[in-house]
Formats: sequence, structure tokens, C-alpha cells
Amino acid sequence: MADKQQDTPNLHKDEVTGEMVSKSELKKRQKKREADKRKAEKTVVVPTVKKTAEQAGEGAEKLNEEELTPNQYFEIRSRSINKLRETKSPNPYPHKFHVKDKLSDIIEMYSSLRKGETKPDVEVRVAGRIHGYRASGSKLRFYDLRAEGVKIQVMAQAQEAVGDYLAQHEHLHRGDIIGIVGFPGRTNPKKEDNPGEFSIFAREVVLLTPCLRMLPTEHFGLKDQETRYRQRYLDLIMNNSSRNVFITRSKIVSYIRKYFDERDFIEVETPMMNAIAGGATAKPFITHHNDLNMDLFMRVAPELYLKMLVVGGLERVYEIGRQFRNEGIDLTHNPEFTTCEFYWAYADYYDLINVTEDLVSEMVKKITGGYQTKFHTQNGEIYEVNWAKPWKRIDMMTALEEATGERFPPGDQLHTQETNEFLKKILKTHKIDCSPPQTNARMLDKLVGEFIEEKCINPTFITGHPQMMSPLAKYHREKTGLCERFEAFVCKKEIVNAYTELNDPFDQRLRFEEQARQKDQGDDEAQLVDENFCTSLEYGLPPTGGWGMGIDRMVMFITDNYSIKEVLAFPFMKDDHSERKTAAEVVGISPVP
Repeated sequence: MADKQQDTPNLHKDEVTGEMVSKSELKKRQKKREADKRKAEKTVVVPTVKKTAEQAGEGAEKLNEEELTPNQYFEIRSRSINKLRETKSPNPYPHKFHVKDKLSDIIEMYSSLRKGETKPDVEVRVAGRIHGYRASGSKLRFYDLRAEGVKIQVMAQAQEAVGDYLAQHEHLHRGDIIGIVGFPGRTNPKKEDNPGEFSIFAREVVLLTPCLRMLPTEHFGLKDQETRYRQRYLDLIMNNSSRNVFITRSKIVSYIRKYFDERDFIEVETPMMNAIAGGATAKPFITHHNDLNMDLFMRVAPELYLKMLVVGGLERVYEIGRQFRNEGIDLTHNPEFTTCEFYWAYADYYDLINVTEDLVSEMVKKITGGYQTKFHTQNGEIYEVNWAKPWKRIDMMTALEEATGERFPPGDQLHTQETNEFLKKILKTHKIDCSPPQTNARMLDKLVGEFIEEKCINPTFITGHPQMMSPLAKYHREKTGLCERFEAFVCKKEIVNAYTELNDPFDQRLRFEEQARQKDQGDDEAQLVDENFCTSLEYGLPPTGGWGMGIDRMVMFITDNYSIKEVLAFPFMKDDHSERKTAAEVVGISPVP
């Protein structure tokens, strides 16, 4: 008996089938069942695709978003739309739908219609995105349609339909972009106290582009900042406030462009990549040109090129464009940002002060309707800002002496080592931290930020900058060691920097050499010597005023946003390493070799 047992293979019972199988076969079967189970869990059963009694047999299926996860919804919708792609019944991605009316125009023209009044002889053709829908039986549907920031109700009745009513509506879901052919009117509810809702009565509804992914609910909306910045398209779909910010931004840029065009300025474009990172004290991004085998710098400012155009005889030039600075990211700084710079021959910084007050104050009035705005800070403070001219003016050195109680060295001594020790002592006395390198310019800038900028809520000009803080500005005609420069601040932040331009080639080279010395001390934001620009000055730059404004910050203050990311369509973000399936992966479409 023992010998017989030894000859029998070591078999194990498969609890599912009842069979006796080898240990390896049993493990193989168990692994396969586990894999099948996991696959089954991923395969979505659609308990949410329901039909009412009236819909039975009519093929009108609807997804219940409340009972599906976003991933489940995406997979179901992707498969459904892929079938339509194959059958073309209907084509979910048609080439064209003729839109001849704007929702805003229709509302303006016909919203005064009385309860139950319609205009069946007036054909309207509109398109927009479905933000909500509801059905009343199988022959009446209501859609909340939105386009260009406007919302309108669409009422679709079978009795008004041209073509197959159910076929037009059975594939429509929230988020889809649809075209409507119909007429304006006001609904006629049974309740006497209900005035009815202005609507478009649809004769034909066409699916133009399906939305494969589930939109956030109308109730909770989209508020997560990370998602809003990374998926700005979704933010714009869900939040009209974001849309309004970018419309205001466009109005600001258009106003500035119109302002200079009307004053005979010429808009120009200058290089984005340079052999020298000049025009501003900032750390540049470095790129590489393969064919020339040379490193180039992304521009930190267009200033030097614009002034060379003035040398060439273009006496009034401006440029609105992107700058790139390899610096920290915070609430008011982004690695790439937009500025406007203009250069005006035969003007000085007194002229520029007048232009700044006129341009900015009147722009605020034009866009907001008045000179008063509110600005909410990150900490919950509310600033009441009065943009009306004239603006307050603060002399830098006088204000620093009043704030610190110290007598500062004369302007022509501000660049010396003795002044360096003096500034270090003041920083230590007032417990102000200044990160290395502690150059005179950086320490002075730190003191200005601590004692002067913090008081600039209403628009304020800070004037009287030392020459060593302003390598491209002309020396002050009355105050030795200082230059003719101003910065305009609002809500403690700089919005404009301007000065009488340095046009003396001898002095300019000395200033560049001082910048080179600061770079040797470890200040990687200091400028290098731009020989081409120095050569251009030797041909003669007329007395010129130069001016620069940060567009993004102006938008922040006018739209009441304390974060620069709110006013940039696509702000810089860290890499997102999360994985998500694509529609092509869901339906098994792979690239054709």
C-alpha cells in the first residue's frame, strides 16, 4: 500500500472545478483566476445606463454621473464615441457647423419677450457647451448652453424637431459642444406667477464635439488651484471669473498698444536670444545653438536693442513681449513674464512721470469705470487703491535717513567700501537679513524694500536712485552720485521702472565695468559689457527717456488677484508625474506603423 502511494503523483484538489491536479497546475489556475478577477473589476458594468418606461425600445441611453467614478465615466464615454467614429451615425466630429448668431446678441434682442411668446419666423444658429440638461419624458429636453461667458436655456421638443428627434439627443451629455438651429422665445409654464424663461426653441441639435471626461459638478465647481493652473482649459470651462481675468488682461494690452500708437510710437520686435544678457540686472536662462555651437541667453529685457533703434532714427519705439529670468517663483514672480517698454527720443524722466500717471490712471478708469479699486492680499488685508493723478513722490535717500535715523554718505560715496560697512551696520541694527553677496546695491535695495516700499499702497513714485543701482540711467543733473530714475509702486509692488537714458559712451563703459566688479563679488544678476551697444552709443543716442512696465502685475492689481498664476494663462508648474489613460488606450487604438 505504501509503495502504491509513493507511485501516485502529488495531486491537489481544485476547489472550483473539483479536479485533482498537480501543484504547479493549481498555482497556474489560481493566478489566472486572480488576473481575471482584477480585469473584471476594471471592466465597468454600467448600472447607471438606465431607460425609463417611455424610453424603452427607443435607444435613448443616459449616463448617471452620480453613480460613476470619473474613470468609469471616461471609459464608457470613450467606447461609446469610438463606436460613433466607426459608424458615423452621427459623426461625433463633424467638419463644420454654420454659426451666425451670438448668444449675447440674441439675449439682448429678444429677452424682453413675454411669457409664452415665441418668434418661430426668426432662425438662430448658435453653438456652445452643455453645462446641464434634464428631460421631461421622451419628447422634451432642456439644456443649459454656455458660450463666450453667456448662459442660455435650450428647449428641445419633439414636435418642433426637424429630423429624428431621439437620434439627435440620445448621445448628448454634459460637457458636449453642440450646434443649435432654432428660434427665440419664452417658455409658458403652468404656474401663473412663473414668468417663464427666455430660451432657444430647438428645431435641430447637432453634436459637434463630445466631452469624453466628466466635468466637475455645478454645485461644487472647480476650486482646486493645482488643477486650475495645470488644466486651464477646464478652469475656463467651469469658472467665468477666470475667463474675465484674461479678457481684462487683453483689454489692458490693447489699451497700452492704442495709447502709444496714437502718440506716433512704432511697435517693434527684438531678439529673444542674445549673446549677452543685458538690459536688466537679472539672472538669465541659458540655451544652446547647435549649428553655431554657442551658448545664448534668453533675454531678460529688450532695452539695449530698443535704444539701438533710437540711435538708428526710430525716435519713438515700444515693444510688448516676453522676458525670461532664471529667478525664484513666488506670488509675484514667474520665470517668464510680459512687459511693455518704450523709448522716446528728446524726453526725460520728468516727461515719463507724466506719461505714467496719464496712461495708468486713465487705463484703470477705462477698464473698471473709475479710479478706485480694491486689492485683497494673501493675508486677508484689503487695500483701497486710488489711481487718480497726481501720484505721491518719495525721495529714496531722504526717506531712508528718516526711517533709520542715520545720515547716509553723499551720493558720490555710495559705491565705496566704507559705505558697504555702513550699510551692513544699519542692516544689523534693524535686524534685516540680506542674502549674499552683500553689495552696496543689494543692501540699499533691501533697505528700500523694508522702509519705503511697504508704505506704497496708492501709486507712488520712488525717485533719487544711486548711480551704482542703475547702470543704464543718466546721472542726476542736480544731485551728484544719483541718477534720473523713478520706480512706480502700487500695493507695495513695483509696476514701472523708468529713467533718463545714459547716452554718454564714456560713462556707460564705466558703469558696465562697475557691474562687472559686482559680478566678480558674486552677484550673478549683474550685467556684462555689451560691446555692440557701447559701439552704437558712439554713433550718438539722442537724449532719451526709457520706460518699462510689468503687464502681469498691472493685471493682478486691476483684477484683484494676489497671485501671478491667476493672471497667466499657463503659469510655470512643476512636472506632473501622475499617469492617466488616454481615450485611444481605452478603446485599443494604437499608432499605425
